[in-house]
Amino acid sequence: MLPLLVTGKSGRMGQAVLLAAAAEAAVTVAATHDAGENLEAAIAGATCVVDFSIHSFTCQLLAAALARGTHLVIGTTGHTDAERAAIHAAATQIPIVYASNYSVGVNTLFWLTRQAARILGQDRFDIEVTEMHHRHKIDAPSGTARTLLDILTEATGTSYAADVVHGRVGNIGPRPAREIGMHSLRGGDVVGDHTVLFAADGERVELTHKASSRLTFAAGAVRAALWLANKPAGLYDMQDVLGLK
Repeated sequence: MLPLLVTGKSGRMGQAVLLAAAAEAAVTVAATHDAGENLEAAIAGATCVVDFSIHSFTCQLLAAALARGTHLVIGTTGHTDAERAAIHAAATQIPIVYASNYSVGVNTLFWLTRQAARILGQDRFDIEVTEMHHRHKIDAPSGTARTLLDILTEATGTSYAADVVHGRVGNIGPRPAREIGMHSLRGGDVVGDHTVLFAADGERVELTHKASSRLTFAAGAVRAALWLANKPAGLYDMQDVLGLK
């Protein structure tokens, strides 16, 4: 069996990962970890870490994993540019799955969004993205929404910095042709809703995924840990795990 370390054990996703691991016969939870506990002791008996904690913990986790050659499945979002660079650097020495969302359905949404953006483009279609999460979520836009925006900007030849607009207020004038709108909603106990909307004169295409259980993401992360077991050093995502590339 594959021995796992589950970090962020007291968080919503940490608890879901523990449930998903208990339901998977091919893995065992060798240790858990929370803020303030001894990471080196916790990682000692693990072959892979499943991390849904907080972005500021990532560099400490990378250092501990590099010291032991431990595999990583990172589901934490909200990383700074420097933290993302550290993940990319670590992946030259150990295998890492780094994904904003581990749901099979959301990864299908990523694939569909790329195809739709290539087909529809921005000559006729305006593009908007909306996401909604529970009131406790601390980063916006969500990691999943940011992945959708990266897919859209790549497919349309636009730029996140120059062309993505987060909400609108006041007398903003007509919508620029290359603009992509991003809208983050927060409230209640929503696990995660994401919609990509392509709107043209006379027609509209909407791609939507709605999650009702965190176990969907947790089960995908455990699946990623198993998939990673025989992989060489490198940076992978859930599209690799699912064979969608």
